[in-house]
Amino acid sequence: MSKKLVLALLLIPVLFLAGCGGSKEETKTETPAATPAASAPPIDEANAGTITGKVSFTGATPVMKNISMDATPACARQHSTPPKSEEVALNADGTLKNVFVWVKAGVAERQWPMPSTTPVLDQHTCVYQPHVLGVMVNQEIEIRNSDPTNHNVHPLPKVNREWNESQAPKSDPKRKSFPREEIMIAVKCNVHPWMRSYIGVVNHPFFAVTGADGAFSIKGLPPGDYTVEAWHEKLGAQEAKVTVGAKESKTADFNFKG
Repeated sequence: MSKKLVLALLLIPVLFLAGCGGSKEETKTETPAATPAASAPPIDEANAGTITGKVSFTGATPVMKNISMDATPACARQHSTPPKSEEVALNADGTLKNVFVWVKAGVAERQWPMPSTTPVLDQHTCVYQPHVLGVMVNQEIEIRNSDPTNHNVHPLPKVNREWNESQAPKSDPKRKSFPREEIMIAVKCNVHPWMRSYIGVVNHPFFAVTGADGAFSIKGLPPGDYTVEAWHEKLGAQEAKVTVGAKESKTADFNFKG
């Protein structure tokens, strides 16, 4: 008997067993389902604290320059007297308007609820209103043009994407958002160089902008140790350390010098 015939006879049982093995149910290794990310614990609003304060100004009263809008009659006609620069908006009681106050450190990383209202940045009387605006990351901003003239909305971010778009008079609002935290984003109008606004983009809802009384209030803070920053476009930034207990209201005042 030849060697080839012997090999063929020896292989027959092996092939037969392999074929029979195919009738046996195969064992499959399945990739386990991804474990859902642990959801953040609910916010204990009943024990939340508050930080309030005022931002004051000391020193020589700044003289704000008049803004000339003569180059655009449609803008100039909307003002009976030349408007003033908003670089340092001083209230009658010596407090500062347009200061962005936010909790810079101490806030836990979690999915904080988005505010229910949509912030508005309006181009009205050829001025950005408000001059300073605070929003959360990915929160939509409604940008309007209430003027009878064209405007150009041009944010100048450093960590977010820059964009530059024209907006026709009384046109439909634009809706924009910023995906990364950034303090602050300057916004200008390429058509009207005096137009300037600032947007603070924060990962959480703990921020405020001072108004006609120079005051701010940041509510809903879990108990903890925080760093609060007050930012002003011309006078710089200041920080304060604040410890907030359950249901406590703490004060953090700031004083900028001219």
